[in-house]
Amino acid sequence: MGKLLSRQRLMVGAAAIVALIFAATFWPSATPVDMGKAKIGPMLVTIDEEAKTRVRDAYIVSAPVSGRLLRVEVEPGDEVTAGVSVVARMLPANPDVLNVRAEEQAEAAVRGAKAALDFAQAQARAAAADFDLAQTELERTRQLFASQTVAQARLDRDERNWRAAGAAVETSKAAVAMREADLENAEALLLSFSDSQKLAMSTNPHPRESIPLNAPISGKILQVMQESETTLAAGMPILEIGDITNDLEVFAELLSTDAVQIAPGNHVLIEKWGGGDELYGVVERVEPWGFTKFSALGVEEQRVRTIIQFAENTIEPESLGHGYRVEARIVIWEDDDALIIPSSALFRENDRWSVFEVKRGKARLTQVDVAQNNGIEAAIAGGLEDGATIILYPGSELVNGESVTARNGG
Repeated sequence: MGKLLSRQRLMVGAAAIVALIFAATFWPSATPVDMGKAKIGPMLVTIDEEAKTRVRDAYIVSAPVSGRLLRVEVEPGDEVTAGVSVVARMLPANPDVLNVRAEEQAEAAVRGAKAALDFAQAQARAAAADFDLAQTELERTRQLFASQTVAQARLDRDERNWRAAGAAVETSKAAVAMREADLENAEALLLSFSDSQKLAMSTNPHPRESIPLNAPISGKILQVMQESETTLAAGMPILEIGDITNDLEVFAELLSTDAVQIAPGNHVLIEKWGGGDELYGVVERVEPWGFTKFSALGVEEQRVRTIIQFAENTIEPESLGHGYRVEARIVIWEDDDALIIPSSALFRENDRWSVFEVKRGKARLTQVDVAQNNGIEAAIAGGLEDGATIILYPGSELVNGESVTARNGG
């Protein structure tokens, strides 16, 4: 009888152990999840875009007249002073190369001018001889008149002849000067291209005939378009000057859907410019004209240029120049005391933003009001309290009231 009782107790105990094993195996366990906390802190919502620096008012020094530009001696980065620094020099334009017919005509004009000059000089010599004769006769008549040998009329006539001879001398001199000018003009027509090159290529690198081009503003040489000696037409650009220290700005080409959210006065964080600290700026204007641009992937986009000025308390580094790449983060919303949760905790439930809040080890579906979302963090306007524990990356299989536990004990 005792053996039978012991056997029954043994079987009951074994059955209880098996039942406990089955219960432990098939009992629903808590689902491991990633958890986070809602916290109060500052939050920004920004529109991020690559941008470039540029000088607002860059001046292009161009050729004032058609001519030959001497070699430009300034280099990019050189400091220049307005109205003092000579940045380039030009020579007047070279004459056209003469063809055979034009050259023959010019030589004929020279021969004609020389003949006319010889004729004028001969007339001048004749006029001088007449003047000498008139002067001699006048002196003789004056002596005779003094001795009362000739009448007053004879003296008056000789004086008139003397004055007329003097006027003829002056006329002949003027005629000689005119013929000399005509000869110089005719010889100038024979000046060939090679002759003008020889005149310009003197030992003096800056001939007196050169036209100095002074810097229009004080600043730095940004780029030199024409460095070597060459012939330029009037208006052709030579170099560009800008004031990097006081006139630097940033421009970004934003998507038109982003640009409509921006207004003048928005704060801007300027990052990834190569220095350690971020710089600060302010949106000056959003241009009203949009343009089409293709992205690196070939997608057609509508872009709008936005101009950003450096903030007054920003010290611009000397290494930052014209056309440098930066990254502009334009602030469109900010709050220093926002209730922040990771954006990964949000999901849509019945057309409302919702989260799973962890209460007493269970996931509780909680609807929330989202004020702003920057893709990384979200500002909650209602539905949660500071310090609330929420589930990050909630899966579709997670249900309301399900037991959860922190993954890896975190």
